[in-house]
Amino acid sequence: MKKLLLSIICISALTGCSTFTPPRYSTDADNTVALRKIELGDIAVGNFADPAKMSNQCRGAGPIAPPDKVTFAEYIRQAFADELKVAGLYNDGNTPRVTLTGTLNSLVFSSSKGLTGGEWNIDLTLTSSNGATLNMVEAYEFESGFIADTACKQTAEAYMGAVQNLIGNIVKSDKFVELLK
Repeated sequence: MKKLLLSIICISALTGCSTFTPPRYSTDADNTVALRKIELGDIAVGNFADPAKMSNQCRGAGPIAPPDKVTFAEYIRQAFADELKVAGLYNDGNTPRVTLTGTLNSLVFSSSKGLTGGEWNIDLTLTSSNGATLNMVEAYEFESGFIADTACKQTAEAYMGAVQNLIGNIVKSDKFVELLK
């Protein structure tokens, strides 16, 4: 009986240690169209800082961690750079007209909003080398699930959509152009 109990505890400990990973970022066609309308290129993307405090644990099933061992802020930074590259507005650092940096003021997720819903809440401040700033908050809702493993997997996968929406809201904002002048 002790061996059976010990086996169950060991199996439970091993299965409760999954890491849930969002997919690599994929650019959004609507974001590309919005960026191409701006016609102010030569933009570099500098450092993005993670929030001072954040929990990446999901329902005791394991952590959510971006792919390629990057931080959540670095994921957003790379996504923003990718969107600018696809739109033809990116400068890889050779005397750009402006450089954008970012600070994640907060990043919070829930895999159990209601009973089977989830939400990512991202609060990002962009700062331009010209002195202008822009703050954007994204509350991205999705279906997560009832079972922890399923809900955490869905939560991780929803991060990319939340970041796409965040970037879309930024580049479609009237204030975004002020960062680029």
